[in-house]
Amino acid sequence: MVFCKSPINSAIGLVNTFFCLAIFYVMLNAPFMAAIQVMVYAGAIMVLILFVIMLLNLGTDDRKRYTNGSVWSALASLLVLGNVIFFIKRGRVTGAEGDITAFVVESVGHTELIGTTLLTQFMLPFEIASIVLLVAIVGAVVLAKKEV
Repeated sequence: MVFCKSPINSAIGLVNTFFCLAIFYVMLNAPFMAAIQVMVYAGAIMVLILFVIMLLNLGTDDRKRYTNGSVWSALASLLVLGNVIFFIKRGRVTGAEGDITAFVVESVGHTELIGTTLLTQFMLPFEIASIVLLVAIVGAVVLAKKEV
């Protein structure tokens, strides 16, 4: 996805990544989060990203392919991978449990727990995020408009 020349191909690669993340949610026994991942991110957010790509008119220019950036990014990736492996080998599980255990999730259900938490404890951040998204959409429409 990162090394694609066309921004449309990069966006399609990002959709692929979103689907793989949804598969991880299914493997973690969270089917509701997998469905939300596919609907919200692979669907709605990618449509917005593709609209921005089309608005900016990012074509595929004939550019030289510089390998200097690829070498540095590969070295940085190897460094991060080495750190992750080091911390996984040296780390240990704390054994601490929160309020919501596996038994609570099985008895109540994923969807009800997410909805209850979202609309009680996190109501203000949820509403602020919706207002920020609304302002972003209005701003994109204003910027995309040629004549006022």
